[in-house]
Amino acid sequence: MTKLAIAIDLDRCVGCHTCANACKMQNNVPMGMLWNRILTKDCDVIDGAVGEYPALARTYLPVQCQHCANAPCQKACPTGATYKDEKGRVEVDYDKCIGCRMCMAACPYNARVFNWDDPVREPGFDYGDARVPVRAKGVVEKCTLCKERTDGDEVPLCVRVCPARARIFGDLDDPDSEISRAALRSGAHHLLEEKGSRPQIFYIG
Repeated sequence: MTKLAIAIDLDRCVGCHTCANACKMQNNVPMGMLWNRILTKDCDVIDGAVGEYPALARTYLPVQCQHCANAPCQKACPTGATYKDEKGRVEVDYDKCIGCRMCMAACPYNARVFNWDDPVREPGFDYGDARVPVRAKGVVEKCTLCKERTDGDEVPLCVRVCPARARIFGDLDDPDSEISRAALRSGAHHLLEEKGSRPQIFYIG
């Protein structure tokens, strides 16, 4: 079996948003939408800080679809548009999506976005990987773990471009892989572990 996953080292993340922008370009994500967001822990604003000057602290928290093993979005989808594939990724069949947004309501991570209007892209044409399907108005979309790249044994672009090397990608079912070793590190954890969704994206630090 294969269980593709990403580990994110929060001690290395510098909040540069390179992963979010690379994801947007790779996957032809329209203006006003992101599949990969960089939040600031304990803050209501992007790039905020906690504490009072001069004792300020800032911890970045990248958030994307967690590709849960027990995915609430898949259970909520009435048409089977959301499904788990053979590599453990949670994917969306856009032809089956009816835009009911039940998956968005079910996702504990607020990781999905909806095309309310005809997608707008600047500079006015599709960009990124030509293998990525173009999504129309009225469907839900999200991180696919760069399916088109990972099907060809490439790493997701967010992992490839991270300047701080904060992201590790691999197969959790391979005990000798770097990501399997990362999962055993002290401090390795999932977001909202109490939800029982068993995410395949996890955090270190």
